[in-house]
Amino acid sequence: MGTAADDRLGRRLRGLARRTERRYSAGDDRPLGGYLAAMAGFGVYTAAWATAVRLRKSPLPDRPQPWDVVLTAVATFRLSRLLSKASVTSPLRAPFTRYVSPQGPAELQEEPRAEDGKDTLGELMTCPFCMSVWVVSTLTAGQLLCPRATRTVMGALAALAGADALQLAYSVLVNKAAGDD
Repeated sequence: MGTAADDRLGRRLRGLARRTERRYSAGDDRPLGGYLAAMAGFGVYTAAWATAVRLRKSPLPDRPQPWDVVLTAVATFRLSRLLSKASVTSPLRAPFTRYVSPQGPAELQEEPRAEDGKDTLGELMTCPFCMSVWVVSTLTAGQLLCPRATRTVMGALAALAGADALQLAYSVLVNKAAGDD
């Protein structure tokens, strides 16, 4: 059981957190506590990967190879959009989001649910930029732990990104040709 001093300290810290959030948000609903929890979760996640890499005792490269950086960037882009926007992955996001409308080919516009602390997870899961931080960390760790398998997956994701670009370019050309008639 906590002492009275511990209880007073806890109340003071909670009050400080509420005042800070109120002053920061300028009247908007900004879930700073949720963001703090997400940052802590990311810290634990990356610490776990770093520990696994360290226990493997494989030497780290002096620097990333340029081709690996490009491949990682393209794979991160594609996997982040697949996880955060694709229609087919909406069941993963549904507990934390609400469907709004279609958004481009095979993508959805969703918004975070504002209930029971789901807003931060919903925001993370619908934001390809936010998701990319987690994805790039995972792919980087994968390259250090299982480089061949990870590069194979990244190659497939890069090929998918290329195929998507070709599909979009084809649609533009077909629409342009139909408009010229």
